[in-house]
Amino acid sequence: MITLLRKPWFPYVVPFVLFLLLTELSRIFPEFTHIIYIIKTIFVGVLLWLFRHKYRHDFSGKLSIYKYLAALITGVLVLIIWVAPEEYLFQAGESAGFDPYSFGWSSSYTVVLIAVRIMGASLVVPVMEELFWRSFILRYLINPDFQKIPLGTFTWFSFTGTAILFGLEHHRIIPGVIAGIIYNLIIIRQKKLMGCIVAHGVTNWGLGIYVLMTKNWTFW
Repeated sequence: MITLLRKPWFPYVVPFVLFLLLTELSRIFPEFTHIIYIIKTIFVGVLLWLFRHKYRHDFSGKLSIYKYLAALITGVLVLIIWVAPEEYLFQAGESAGFDPYSFGWSSSYTVVLIAVRIMGASLVVPVMEELFWRSFILRYLINPDFQKIPLGTFTWFSFTGTAILFGLEHHRIIPGVIAGIIYNLIIIRQKKLMGCIVAHGVTNWGLGIYVLMTKNWTFW
């Protein structure tokens, strides 16, 4: 176990795998989806914090204001791509979504649940996924000794493979692949992971606001 902990890929893979496993558990026990979401948000957030020193090279350097602005705009673009073609594109199965009002909690607790959902989606998930996809997988597909590969290094194989796998992770495969392509382009252009995290966070935060305004829970 100690040897496993020392593997360079371990801090990038474990939070992601834990999140997927708990997501799958919520599909098996849909009546506990809200509890499981709170648990996985907390657990994954704690793991990311505990492994924070392992990510120091991923967050080295600062983004310019221009690059932050580009990331914000990109996040909004991905949000539009995610929502606009909903009725026209193929989806892998049906999604029941996440309706925070369906679990029988009081109004105050439901507000807390909504807050956790939005914070989890816009803060924890972008960090967890971008560390896995854009820092680890994008480089691992170039060289299994991925830490020798600079962030944002481009090859057609890693670029295409990461975008497709990112899309397959999601219920909406085609928008997922397009989002994967766009997030890949950010890190290739900026050579910084933070731009991807900001864009991904804006997309997820905007999606949460859209869901709350439209009550279209299938997007959650």
